[in-house]
Amino acid sequence: MRPAPLVLAITVGVLLNGCSGTEKHLQQATLVLDFTPNAVHSGIYSALARGYDRSEGVRLHVVQPSESTDSVKLLLTGRTNFAVLDIHDLAIARAQGADIVGVLALVQRPLAAVIAQPQIGSPRQLQGATVGVTGLSSDEAVLRSVIAGAGGDARRVKRVNIGFQAVPSLLSNRVDAVTAFWDVEGVELTKARPAIHEFRVDEYGAPSYPELVVCVSAAEIARHPGLVRHVVHAIQRGYAVTLHNPGGSVDDLLKEVPTLNRTVLSEQMRALRGAFLGSEPRFGELDIPRLRTWASWEARFGIVSAPPRVSAMFDPSFAG
Repeated sequence: MRPAPLVLAITVGVLLNGCSGTEKHLQQATLVLDFTPNAVHSGIYSALARGYDRSEGVRLHVVQPSESTDSVKLLLTGRTNFAVLDIHDLAIARAQGADIVGVLALVQRPLAAVIAQPQIGSPRQLQGATVGVTGLSSDEAVLRSVIAGAGGDARRVKRVNIGFQAVPSLLSNRVDAVTAFWDVEGVELTKARPAIHEFRVDEYGAPSYPELVVCVSAAEIARHPGLVRHVVHAIQRGYAVTLHNPGGSVDDLLKEVPTLNRTVLSEQMRALRGAFLGSEPRFGELDIPRLRTWASWEARFGIVSAPPRVSAMFDPSFAG
């Protein structure tokens, strides 16, 4: 789960209702992000900047989450049509009875990692060391999976709850390692301390899985399948720009969110190279057999009590 940013979101209701006269012929749709805009969202903003949503007959409004945003509740109450969710949050929501479905993968590998001080050359060396964690079940699973994948015993690790302060906690030497995302915090930490080590979870025993998924409610699919298809297609076209012209996609993101830092975005984009497609031939695909492997891992490491029912949780037909 990515931490909720402190930036305030524009009210969803305003976006849903406030359209200009020239856009009244377009279907209005809203997508809530999982986090402050960064390079992983670049294709979404390319779709906006280049008008791919409008060419699909849709005016897509993209909303940044606030600290209190509950994207699952917004989806279930119809206050937003789409939301980018961490795959673990999707699994937890469904385990709690929320009928939400993943329709498009933004990346094809996990973004979670254990990031350690330069003197920690292997996850096994974290036995007896102090690791900063958020307290989320997904972070605990990542930590245990990484250490187990290196042949270590996670029970011997001292955990300190640092909330969402991974970067300052590691740089101040408060902890020996942190659970974090290598595409955001990892980029920042590597720039500040180049000798740090990133232990990415899928390099230490976890299966490859799509960390971030565009989700809708099952009710939305039933009521407006065409809208779902059009928005997915527009986003796929946006990520085609990201894949073939990453610098241009960064420009698009900056055009839509000019307060962001170009250098940071470019560094994040370089880190994400290869993550958008993985082994998939088409952006956004949901590989059901691979997701079943992930589902077993999800339950094994305690994020949910039983493997998610993948066939109900994802609908690959929209991204196909």
